[in-house]
Amino acid sequence: MNPRRDMRNGRVALFDGIEEGGIRASSSYSHEIDEHENERAMEGLQDRVNLLKRLSGDIHEEVDSHNRMLDRMGNDMDASRGILSGTMDKFKMVFETKSSRRMFTLVASFVVIFLVIYYLTK
Repeated sequence: MNPRRDMRNGRVALFDGIEEGGIRASSSYSHEIDEHENERAMEGLQDRVNLLKRLSGDIHEEVDSHNRMLDRMGNDMDASRGILSGTMDKFKMVFETKSSRRMFTLVASFVVIFLVIYYLTK
């Protein structure tokens, strides 16, 4: 055997994996690193998915709460509309007679005079 060739093979074996600009990892080591990075990335994605799932659940609860509140408000508005309608009907009946109009004019005049005096003395 050629000692020079043996030395060259030894040097190649010694510096196997070293390339210009750095060290090249062996394929099995590189595969392990890739798997580890993939596992970390999957854990990160799982955490994000769980966070989004909780957020969407919270949003759903909030929307349901607002829908219930809006339904209650709608029912209250309907009830108020009914009461106001009844009041307006009674008010119309009062103004249909002449004596009621005179009474309203008298009461309204009294209220206006009272307010004017109140603000002038203040």
